[in-house]
Amino acid sequence: MKLILAGLFFVTALLYASVGFGGGSTYTALLAVSGTDYILIPILSLACNILVVTGNSLRYLRQKLIEFPRILPLIMLSIPAAWLGGRLQISEILFIGLLCIALFLAAIRLLIFSPKTAIFDAFMVNNTASKGELIRNALIGGMIGFYSGLVGIGGGIFLAPILHFIRWGSAKAIAAACSLFILVNSISGLLGQAAKLGDLDRLAAAAAYWPLFPAVLLGGFIGNYMGVFKISDRWLKRLTGLLILIVAIRLALRWIGLVS
Repeated sequence: MKLILAGLFFVTALLYASVGFGGGSTYTALLAVSGTDYILIPILSLACNILVVTGNSLRYLRQKLIEFPRILPLIMLSIPAAWLGGRLQISEILFIGLLCIALFLAAIRLLIFSPKTAIFDAFMVNNTASKGELIRNALIGGMIGFYSGLVGIGGGIFLAPILHFIRWGSAKAIAAACSLFILVNSISGLLGQAAKLGDLDRLAAAAAYWPLFPAVLLGGFIGNYMGVFKISDRWLKRLTGLLILIVAIRLALRWIGLVS
């Protein structure tokens, strides 16, 4: 089963890395549907995220697309918030419930949300951020960081549509910002999640998933090298969104079984 997961993780990393993301929501979905211990899911997903988006961030840095002064407000609160979210001890019922919400939102974002619709033209903002906009961006980053650390994803899939909505920058600039956001939040969230793994049996259980790490490292390297995958972005988003939606429905049924 773990070798099958490794193959799926390889494909996920390759596709997501080609467009600047880590694939955390899909890793989480795959682990959840495979029956992985819910305590291990965030740790494995975040570790895989880090391996993939590190290459993405370096690529964007070389292309001078990462504007640290503009990105700093997004990550200044998200880093401690992601650690706090990862550090919190929550029950399996709460974790599955929160994960369902995250996956449903991610699926909707991928299936039907388009930042290019005309409605966004009415909400354009000036590229020169005011004090109010800096505070707003910090709060946005903090909220996404906390939720992401709690359920074990990087948060880019939530941040990207918001940045498109407020006309934060070009598509490449947003992808670069999200890549760095995912990286720092995944590291912070992983540190918080790892602090809960005091049980040596669970550490050994996590180590048993080691094939996932070289799989995403190789997939991320190939996807990052290709830059933009040849498959249509629209179809990539739809297929991924459909997968996540199916898993979200299955998890919702599991959650109903836990609370009933």
